[in-house]
Amino acid sequence: MTLFGFWVVFHVIVCIALILVVLMQSSKGEGLAGTAFSSGLSGAVFGGRGAATFLSKATSVLAIVFMLNCGALAFMSSRTRTAAVSPQDVTESVVTREAQKEYEQQMQRQQQQQQMATDSAGQTAEPVDLDELMNPPSDSPAEQ
Repeated sequence: MTLFGFWVVFHVIVCIALILVVLMQSSKGEGLAGTAFSSGLSGAVFGGRGAATFLSKATSVLAIVFMLNCGALAFMSSRTRTAAVSPQDVTESVVTREAQKEYEQQMQRQQQQQQMATDSAGQTAEPVDLDELMNPPSDSPAEQ
């Protein structure tokens, strides 16, 4: 596993710990802190106010670690993509490549049809101008 993979696993562990710590904090009601330690164990482990203080400090520390980890993962991810992608791939999209491929196939079909017309008629067929097909001339007097 790469360094990036280990970093992602660490990030997932931090996320789970942060979720659990936030859920264990008591709000106006008991919250999960009272439910999880319903036998009075929270008072024995953390003290009277110790649970709230410990959980709020743990939340702060885990939130800071989470934010720093997000920034580090974003930085590592952007560096990995930049090195793996060539400049041509950045400027050329999949749609552009597919359109180019379709255009080339259309040109090949047209050449084959012209070749078949030439072979069957015994004379050369008049070549078709693709620009004229794509942009037919308009008959409006404004353009003439």
